[in-house]
Amino acid sequence: MALIKCNFFSEILGINTSMTVILPEQTTNQIGMQSVKGRDLHPVLFLLHGLSDDDSIWLRRTSIERYVSELGLAVVMPDVHRSFYTDMEHGQRYWTFISEELPAAARSFFPLSDKREDNFVAGLSMGGYGAFKLALRKPESFSAAASLSGVMKVKNFSERSSEPYRDYSLIFGNRQVEGTEDDVIWLADKIDKSHVPKPMLFQCCGTEDHLIKENKEFNELCKKTSFDHTYIEDPGRTHSWDYWDEKIQEVLEWLPLERGNN
Repeated sequence: MALIKCNFFSEILGINTSMTVILPEQTTNQIGMQSVKGRDLHPVLFLLHGLSDDDSIWLRRTSIERYVSELGLAVVMPDVHRSFYTDMEHGQRYWTFISEELPAAARSFFPLSDKREDNFVAGLSMGGYGAFKLALRKPESFSAAASLSGVMKVKNFSERSSEPYRDYSLIFGNRQVEGTEDDVIWLADKIDKSHVPKPMLFQCCGTEDHLIKENKEFNELCKKTSFDHTYIEDPGRTHSWDYWDEKIQEVLEWLPLERGNN
């Protein structure tokens, strides 16, 4: 695999930002790995970080590079700070960055497919929220999305989180979030009633996670919809990296990749 740290200037944010990228590479000489290159234009997983992390965290806390080595899958991991993947009320336009500028920039730098069936998004905690929001607001661009212990309801997040979240007002201000495009539950219901293509959804959460209640609520909604929705509730598991390291492997198995062609 080729591992690239890419620093670039974001026109949307008006600042230098970064993404870490894993690219397929044809090789038989990496000890313990069987890497494949795959197609000329690679399918891509946009892999999103959580509240306290950055674009390096998936590499530091999991073996994601090894997990994707035989899939011919590129992985793009951006840095969005503590923005909740949102155009902030008092800050930067991170939603516009993640939904428009990042995919275009990544494709200009690297040989990545722009086909819907080749584009996927996943994330943990805040990134799980970001993954579902991205796929549900851009269903024409993403065929699958996975949320690992995701924040399904951002309203009053600081009151429900295990840590005080003082940035909430900077992001959302005093505006109503429920019933808007920053509400993934509302988005799922809206997309279900529309005629746009619906992304496959994968959702998991541990029973001892402080976000379990809202994950159950999202699951109950999806049971009433036409989404191809996978929900896994793991007894005794918490909001932790040992859990996410396991679950990202399940996500990779679940992704609708053309594995026989790699």
